[in-house]
Amino acid sequence: MKAAAKIGMVVLALFWLSGCGGLRYSQAAREAKDFHPRRIAVLPADVGTYEEARGIVEQIVAGVLTDRKWFTDVVDAATIGNQIQSNEAYRKTVLDYLVKLRTINVSDSGLSKKIGETSQVDAFLVIHVDFWNYARENDKKLGKVGLGIKMVEASTGKIMWKAGHCEVESYMLFRPDLADVAEDLIKTMVGEMPR
Repeated sequence: MKAAAKIGMVVLALFWLSGCGGLRYSQAAREAKDFHPRRIAVLPADVGTYEEARGIVEQIVAGVLTDRKWFTDVVDAATIGNQIQSNEAYRKTVLDYLVKLRTINVSDSGLSKKIGETSQVDAFLVIHVDFWNYARENDKKLGKVGLGIKMVEASTGKIMWKAGHCEVESYMLFRPDLADVAEDLIKTMVGEMPR
């Protein structure tokens, strides 16, 4: 009987995993179900060593959010970038916020509130590019894009949702355009976002 129970548990686990098809991880705060921002901003992405992804990922995220029509306004990263360039205090606020978030994993409520007030948004997205490259694995050629996204309530600094996922496309002769791979990935991720 124990063997049958173990087999049943394995079959159930496999069934559950095969039915997932979801993101690598996605976590929403308890309060997220009652959080319905009207205006959202996309902060400039942290692209790490993948400089070629800068601008592309940000544009795609803003475009996907705009197409979904969940928000009355989506402030894109280019607009936020212009604010950062023209306003020294705002630049310091955004940089201080992002440094705290990335180095000690703290979403500072005071800095978050200033970001929201200056950009006149209820929420903002923090994007990290985990990878953006072509690779060869086990004799397969792959185009790979991986992202992490956090949605922050501007007035409180509360991280309402965070997710990470990757999209991998294999190819034989012609490399897939990583922007197209990223668009598929971002659509999948945004589909999981609380709204």
